[in-house]
Amino acid sequence: MRKRSVFAGIGVLLLGGAALLWVASVPVAESRSRPQVAASASAQVRGAAAFAGAGFGGISTDALASNAVPWRIVAAALLLEERRRNPSVPVSSATVDGVLGRFGFLPRAQIMNWPAGAAQSASLLPLGMTFGDIAPVGGAKVRVANLGCAACHAGVTYAADGTPQAQRAMLGMPNTSINLEAYTLAVFNALRAQIDAPDLIGTAQTIFPEMDWRERMSLRLIVMPLARQRLAALAGKDRPLPFTNGAPGSTNGVAALKLALHTPFIDGGRGDAGVVSVPDLGSRTWRSSLLVDGIYAVPGASHAPTTSPPDAARLRALAAITTFFTVPSMGVHPDKARSSLPDAEAIMAFLGTYRAQRFPGTIDRAAAERGRLLYERHCAACHGSYDANLEAPNLTSFPNWRGDVGTDALRATNFDGPLAAAVAKSPYRDIIAVRRGGGYVAPPLSGLWASAPYLHNGSVPTLADLLSPSSRPRRFMVGGHRLDFERVGLRLAADGSYPGGYRPFSAPGWIDTATLGRGAGGHRQGETFSADEKRALIEYLKLL
Repeated sequence: MRKRSVFAGIGVLLLGGAALLWVASVPVAESRSRPQVAASASAQVRGAAAFAGAGFGGISTDALASNAVPWRIVAAALLLEERRRNPSVPVSSATVDGVLGRFGFLPRAQIMNWPAGAAQSASLLPLGMTFGDIAPVGGAKVRVANLGCAACHAGVTYAADGTPQAQRAMLGMPNTSINLEAYTLAVFNALRAQIDAPDLIGTAQTIFPEMDWRERMSLRLIVMPLARQRLAALAGKDRPLPFTNGAPGSTNGVAALKLALHTPFIDGGRGDAGVVSVPDLGSRTWRSSLLVDGIYAVPGASHAPTTSPPDAARLRALAAITTFFTVPSMGVHPDKARSSLPDAEAIMAFLGTYRAQRFPGTIDRAAAERGRLLYERHCAACHGSYDANLEAPNLTSFPNWRGDVGTDALRATNFDGPLAAAVAKSPYRDIIAVRRGGGYVAPPLSGLWASAPYLHNGSVPTLADLLSPSSRPRRFMVGGHRLDFERVGLRLAADGSYPGGYRPFSAPGWIDTATLGRGAGGHRQGETFSADEKRALIEYLKLL
């Protein structure tokens, strides 16, 4: 009897200790990459800070099981793989920055459109990579990294000759070089190759000398065993995801949402190749629905033309929809994503005043005036009207036009019935009206000059090619590119590669328009224009 009492006492102590560890855990942390702003700061300033580095619930134990990564170990594994290829590179954070830069991330980039009255703080990780420390159990400490808004929606600025300035970025401009497919594969392969390397934690300690004993123990006892389990589950596979995650400048949010909501893939994921090109965010708040196909609509809102910027109620509705984007992009559970609404509303305030970098090259103003008239006659009915200002035209009306212009239909069809039903059953059923079918929504063309390649799937390298469908190349490079300011788009050689001698700031990839989801057909508007008319229209589009 006495022995049973002793065992019972030990059991109580163990259960009590487990409860204490659970209570002392920190399952969600705010991102330390969010710039600090005063509590009294304007919504625009708070929105810029959230856009640059808020965590949106993605620094968490939940996200660590899907999209987020244990950063100390991932960085060390990437560095060891780099040293395996090139033993001369130093074991340092600068080497890690160099590796990430190849995927289109922007380490140490300065934000050029930071709102007045707020100080920009430097992040330890590239622009758009959020990070923070969680404690899966009490006493643990795990540095977790995830991707925020600015990873895809903060792009480089350009010099007057079209040269990219990778150290000078603007929030809201598209990162047309970000390659999430290559980054995901690199992390997967590095962890698989290095998870049992004897110097993995030592390498992490060298890169991050601030690591303390708690972090080292957390890596050994929690992170690495879990990583081994996940790698074992992927044994025999050559990739961690069943679908392509895009290419430089394009992403695959629909397939990622299917993964998050556990709905069936098409052909095991091979058919879910409906990628979309990262857009500029100028004037996007004028829309009554979001995504390229208008799938996410504001409940009760008509898909009708609008002649004024959205009111506060519409901005709140759009902000609520954007919180759902954290589900596929950051691994946030749908039950928890709505908690980011205050940040999303502040971001909408910031985007309401956002404008891309002014076109840095030369503009033929006389030709641009002729192009403005062409635009109003042939383009405005779908893409919206702008005022007559030839310095910085402002959008004055937006038709919210949706239809079929013959472009690749895969992206729209990938958002299938089971996925629509899953969204309708989620906590967002009263926030998102799912509207399938009907083709694609014609976007406003603000910031168009910096958004190449074109069409919703990034299949056309220049505006000149867009206006001359017979000249659209089958294959071309994208990523870390220089811009051609005459043709407006990627500066390419005749074979679609970069001109000799040019060194891109990130690793380029090839776009093959014969592959699934990358078709370059359709949108033939403008092909009957004369050469002079095409040039005039392009001159005008530089202004938007």
